[in-house]
Amino acid sequence: MIIKSESKQTTISKKASLKGVGLHTGLEVEINFLPADINNGYTFRRIDLEGMPMINADANLVTNTQRGTCLEKNGVTIQTCEHVLAALVGLEIDNAIIELSTSEPPIMDGSSKYFIEALESAGTVEQEAYREVFVVKDVISYSDEETGSEITVIPSDEYQVTTMVDFGTKVLGTQNATLQNLSNFKYEISESRTFSFLHELEMLLEHGLIKGGDLNNAIVYVDKPISKQTMERLKVAFNKDSISVKANGILDNLTLHYPNEAARHKLLDVIGDLALIGTRIQGKVIANKPGHFVNTQFAKKISKIIKMERRNNVPSVDLNKPPLMDVNAIMDMLPHRPPFLLLDKVYELSQNHVIGCKNVTMNESFFVGHFPGAPVMPGVLIIEAMAQTGGILVLNTVPDPENYLTFFMKMDNVKFKQKVVPGDTLIFNCSLITPIRRGICHMQGYAYANGKLCAEAELMAQITKVK
Repeated sequence: MIIKSESKQTTISKKASLKGVGLHTGLEVEINFLPADINNGYTFRRIDLEGMPMINADANLVTNTQRGTCLEKNGVTIQTCEHVLAALVGLEIDNAIIELSTSEPPIMDGSSKYFIEALESAGTVEQEAYREVFVVKDVISYSDEETGSEITVIPSDEYQVTTMVDFGTKVLGTQNATLQNLSNFKYEISESRTFSFLHELEMLLEHGLIKGGDLNNAIVYVDKPISKQTMERLKVAFNKDSISVKANGILDNLTLHYPNEAARHKLLDVIGDLALIGTRIQGKVIANKPGHFVNTQFAKKISKIIKMERRNNVPSVDLNKPPLMDVNAIMDMLPHRPPFLLLDKVYELSQNHVIGCKNVTMNESFFVGHFPGAPVMPGVLIIEAMAQTGGILVLNTVPDPENYLTFFMKMDNVKFKQKVVPGDTLIFNCSLITPIRRGICHMQGYAYANGKLCAEAELMAQITKVK
């Protein structure tokens, strides 16, 4: 279920920048975090390319997950985006533009720590729009039979994540990690660094696929004996005079932040990859042996569900229960009167949403000419009824609504999906896109009949005092 929360969206208050090296490309890279407009989400911008093309952080743009999560649009790529996105989610920043001077963000120390620090130095600012949240009501899962990886989300009062990892090696063992609340991300998860096994590292070095690595940005678990030849190759790769293996089976030059740092980093990756859903989640994510492939496939599945929810999110209304407002209470607030009063009841009313209904009967005057022998409610009147429902939301903000009129300013993205005929009950759900300011209301409206979406529109109106 998709809801508008009571909290507002945020972005950063000013530009923040970092420089470093891309893990896989080995290229020097500058990353800039910039403020973004409401409902922008996260957008990458390649400032090194002509026209500075932009790529949304969208699960449907994922093309490769072998060595990190890769996005691609119109031939333009963004590699290894998950650590940056995890930092934004972890600080509960809703909207940001991420500029890159090459295809890959800097690896830094292999965690989200430095991105957190840069974003905190910029500060955050509250924006004039409410957050949208996907509230998990049913168990949703995705599994990969080949790897045995599985990721599930279950209902919860907030966004929580648990990861469980088992790579079948003694050096790493079985680990798990849990984040109970996003407010703990900075202190419990953000410093957890990426890791690799020695056999993976050898393959990457042989194929030139890890040009920006050193012993300061990746934990290397030694899961096999190291030959003299391999040791010499590692010395060259990491520009070290000597390399050794610690008693805990990890290459030297770093100390684990946590005994379960690998599981915590996998949790960091899950948060970064699920940012590609593009909508906040209220639910508990449980990931068993997570990886970028299963994470992003799960993100695609959730984003598809959310897309369908937006279109088919029929409000749960018991039409047999007494309404919050009947037609007489509605006429006390709205100036409209029959035959142009197109709202019969209001069932829900809050600061940012309203749900009402219209019983469509053959007695409606417009059916006389629209159309004889085949009565269909005019689409413009469905939108008018939707707007009257929204008018209740707007006029509820003033102490004397009877002294105000509501005037249309514009309509955008108007779509009609199903026809409405005599006998149908129209259910309207209108919610604010941005808070009401100076009497101007910008809202999203949906109209449903027979359990299906029949019309939708973005509406803007202004209330004016007439007495």
